[in-house]
Parts: sequence; structure tokens; C-alpha cells
Amino acid sequence: MAHPPIFGGTPKSIDDTAARGIPGVMDVFEIPTISRGTAVVVVADKFWTAKQARDHLSIDWDFSRIEPADTEQLRSKYKELAATLGNVAVTRGDLSVLDGISAANRFEAEYEFPYLAHTPMEPLNTTIWFDGDRAEVWAGSQFQTFDQMAIGEILSLKPEQVTFHTEMAGGGFGRRATPDSHVQREAATIAKRCKGIPVKLIWTREDDVQGGYYRPMFAHRIEIGIGANGMPLGWRHVIVGQSIVAGTPFASFLIKNGVDETAVEGAADNPYEIPNFTVTAHHPTPDVPVLWWRSVGHTHTAFVMETLVDELASRAGADPIAYRRKLLKPDEKKLRGVLDLMDEKSAAWRNHLAEGHATGVACHESFGTNVACAVDVSIANKRPKIHRVTVAVDCGTAVNPLTVESQFQAGVSFGVSQLMAKGAITFKSGHAEQNNFDGYTPPYIIDAPVAVDVHIVPSTEKPSGCGEPPVPVISPAVVNALFRLTGKRYRTLPLLSL
Repeated sequence: MAHPPIFGGTPKSIDDTAARGIPGVMDVFEIPTISRGTAVVVVADKFWTAKQARDHLSIDWDFSRIEPADTEQLRSKYKELAATLGNVAVTRGDLSVLDGISAANRFEAEYEFPYLAHTPMEPLNTTIWFDGDRAEVWAGSQFQTFDQMAIGEILSLKPEQVTFHTEMAGGGFGRRATPDSHVQREAATIAKRCKGIPVKLIWTREDDVQGGYYRPMFAHRIEIGIGANGMPLGWRHVIVGQSIVAGTPFASFLIKNGVDETAVEGAADNPYEIPNFTVTAHHPTPDVPVLWWRSVGHTHTAFVMETLVDELASRAGADPIAYRRKLLKPDEKKLRGVLDLMDEKSAAWRNHLAEGHATGVACHESFGTNVACAVDVSIANKRPKIHRVTVAVDCGTAVNPLTVESQFQAGVSFGVSQLMAKGAITFKSGHAEQNNFDGYTPPYIIDAPVAVDVHIVPSTEKPSGCGEPPVPVISPAVVNALFRLTGKRYRTLPLLSL
């Protein structure tokens, strides 16, 4: 597939002479796509032939009806929106108390988070064999039912006429769970033209990194007033970012009062006892396709909540674990339990840190699972070095403790990816500036935690999630440790410099 380099573009003219001249090329044609306008398809006898032919296409693209995305412009727009109240996600108490708090006991904080790609190691792909009456599909999918229905729609088949084989996938992280099934729709459109021939569509790494369906870009602005006891008395929180579910079948029950719950989860329903509290949200609509990224809204809300609570503890001169225990709502027994277990299991190393090392903590609930973690961090070559992570988790009944352990060990490493200096997708005049791992870099082995200890709270309750809950806690814990090393509060990700 030759997709438009700017979302929504269409070809004005195509010169495919050179492409068709490559041995093994069978066809070149245009098809509409869900998010990227109109694309040009090259069908050949093998992948490399098709890719070489695609690279020989000469396409003049039309972007005249598009307002191209630009990261710097979006940053300015989001910052302006964050200074105004949006649609209400939750509110309680009386926020006018902020006006009566002295300047010494009030502070404001602004956070920025970029678009994030999923970059699963196995490229996106789907194979379809359509004979006119039935279709057989092989794909690594997280949304098999959606994908089966979409393929049937394109091929004028009933879902039961589409045999769907779910293959092992080399990573997904949400990228293979697209409500619009855009990759499968493309593959089905090609298979319809190539009836009787099995067709495998592969998105290259560049296709995926530049192809959209990112974790949305977000901005947060928070005003906090501190009471005489050092605890937050008033908290006004504005979140700005695209809605993931707008225009999807999930909108009817996940968008309430104009607020996408997946954008505010983890903040609107945070576990802390804050008497005067509000969260509002704006959902701008830049022309960039977005999607859930492993742990969805918790990726940014947990970072904001846990770094601010840590800052409040520091301002109060309190131990960060003790401060959290005091601030938790009385009914947050599970989160209190994982804090206690994490405190117990990490106390020995936290109390004997090497010189140049610091500890940071964070706790959070997502997908029904409560997690607390402590990290041992130093700075090496201007990058955070994570020497140790101790995680406590309450996931209900641990059906297979080894699976829980492996999910959390891998999940915290995945969560580190949003900290890295090249962990961002940025746009200039509509073009994604990154296209492969040289520009959008996952954590290297040197960035991953050296050791991750996982401790499970014994429970007989029903099991809850373990794939996504490891991700939110690691980044705030690391930057909380960095504050103790540098004296700086980090409110923009990725960390460009220390």
C-alpha cells in the first residue's frame, strides 16, 4: 500500500510505469481507506517485489481539502484550551475555596504528553483468500468479531461465511484492536479484486509508524490549594486530548456529558480523598487517527496524579508512602493493601540505597487491578537508570502467578517507553516526522529495569486484568525518584534532558 503521506490525501496523478515493469508485479490500482484518504495498491508475487514496485511509483498527491496537523500548533491550541473549563467529568464540593487559599499554599501545574505509536514487533498484516462465496482469513487480531464483520461487509458475505483464524501476534498493545478494522478492510478490498488468489497485506514498519492510530496527544492543567494539614483542599483539573471512541460503536456508552471516559479515567475516579474536586475535558479534533495504547487513559492520568501527590507529600515534608496512606479514601482497602505489601517488600533496599541513587513510588488502580511500585533510580549518561523495581499487585485470584509475574515484568518495561527521548510522534505540516525505530525508539535493554520483583496479594476474589495495569505506575515512580536526584519536577514526556 502507498498511503498518502498526510492523512486524508488523494492521488491527483499516478505514474506506475516503472512499478509495472518490475518482474512479479501483477497489478497496481487505487482503493479508498478509512483514515488516510485514497491509497495505491501494488500486488506482486512476493512482499519484497511489491515493496520495490511501490517505491518506484510516482504519485502527485492532493492535500487541498486537508488541515494538516502540526505538533507545535497543537501544543499552543491545547495549552489555550487547558486554561478554560471543559465539559464536566466529575465535580464535588466547592472549588471557590481555591480563591481563599494564600498564594503560598496554592500552585499550578501543566503537563504535556505526545502522540505515541504502538510499534508491535510483528508488522501489521492480514491474509485473505476469497473465492466469491466464502473467505478465509489469517490475522493476529485483538478484535476478531469486528474484523470478521468488516471483511464480510466488504466482500458482501455474512459473518459465518468468513472463517477467521486468529494467529499468534508479535505484540499488539491495542494496535490490533481497531474498531474500524482498517487493515482488514484494506486486505478485503484487495482480495475482492484478486478473487481466487490468497492475498497477504503487510504494512511496513514505516507504514505503521506513520500510519496513525496513535495514543492521543494530551495536555493537563491543574490548580491545587493545600489545607493547613498539608493535604489538598481544592483541586481543579482540565484535560485536553482527542476522543478515542468518538465515531465508534463505543461512543454511546463511553462518552457522557461530552467527555470520553477513556481520556479522564484514573483522574476523574482517582482514589484520593480531595473534598473540593473537579475534572473537565476538551476533545479537539485534529486530523490524526487515534487509538487506545496499552492502559489507555491511565498512561497519562496516573502520571499526573502520582507525581502531583508526590509533590504534595514533599511540600508537606511527609514520607510519600505514609502521605498516600493518609490521603486514600477509607474504602480504598485494596490500594492500601498493595502499598503496604510494596512497603514491606522494598523496605530493605529502600533504606540502604547506594550513593547517587534515589527511590520513587507510585500506586494506581486500572482494569480492576491495584498496583504499587517502588523504584531504585540513578542517572547515567543523562538518562535514568532503573536498577530495581518492586511491584505489589492485587489482581484477585492469581490463576497462574507466573503469568502475572511475566506480565508485570514486561509491562513495566513497556511503560518506560513513554519516558525515552525518542518516544514521541510529532507532526510538521501534516507529516509524521518519525518513520522507523531510528526516530521512534523503544526502550533499549539499558533502559529496561535491571530487576523487577513482583509480589501478589493473596485473594479469593474474581481475577482482574494483568496486561495493562503494570504500565501506568512505572513512569511516575521513576520521575519521582529523579526529583530526589535533581530537584526538578518533570511534567513533559518524553524526558528530553535531565
